[in-house]
Amino acid sequence: MEFFEQFGYCGLFIGSYLASTLIPLSSDLLLAGLLLTGANPWICLIVATAGNWLGGMTSYYIGYLGKWEWIERWFRVKKEQLEKQKSRIDKYGNLLSFFTWLPVIGDVFAIGLGFYKVSPKLCALYMLVGRFVRFLAWTLIYLQYGKQFLQYFNR
Repeated sequence: MEFFEQFGYCGLFIGSYLASTLIPLSSDLLLAGLLLTGANPWICLIVATAGNWLGGMTSYYIGYLGKWEWIERWFRVKKEQLEKQKSRIDKYGNLLSFFTWLPVIGDVFAIGLGFYKVSPKLCALYMLVGRFVRFLAWTLIYLQYGKQFLQYFNR
């Protein structure tokens, strides 16, 4: 627990940011660890959401910088297939933005949404809401069961 206490909210922000990129970290574990040290749950909720959302938007903008020609050349994907995927993304893109918090595939969603140039404002809003709901659920679970968890392990 000293690790979480040492870096506190700043560590939670950086870890949550990195966890929402292609770096394999768990922002859920970082949040839980900091909550178990007695940190303010509402500040943790805001900090984890902000860091994770900004990391997701970074992934979005990395995708936004991508070019169709690169995908065709480097991954050998035909233009027809990209256009077919684009029609699906245009139809469901904003809903996918909400689910960018999912482990592994969420990062791919974020990059794909940027690559297909889904509305940055709507994408940012849905990403923020999805990530907030995720961390709110963990915070509420902690508030409900955290003290019981600590008592069990402090025996």
